[in-house]
Amino acid sequence: MFLLESTAQDVQGANMITTVVMLVAMVAIFYFFMYRPQKKQEKETASMRDGLQVGDEITTIGGIIGKIVSIKDETVLIETSNERNKIRILKTAVRNVDVHAEDAD
Repeated sequence: MFLLESTAQDVQGANMITTVVMLVAMVAIFYFFMYRPQKKQEKETASMRDGLQVGDEITTIGGIIGKIVSIKDETVLIETSNERNKIRILKTAVRNVDVHAEDAD
């Protein structure tokens, strides 16, 4: 009888260790496939926004395409057409840089 109880405890302990290992593995998979790439993308986007220059052609998150006329702390002034319409937007509203100023020359 004592032998059966000892075996049952060993099996229960092994099941518990397996559960903990699986949980740790799931957290590691979540980190490497979801959290880490997202942080990398956020870092690249912040770097792109910090590197904006006058003359860059950009696209905003709203789909507006324009050329940067001036840059202040957190805002950018862009020209959006041949009529030289100007719009002030937040730097965080810039989705991507289509043409860099030095490439346009």
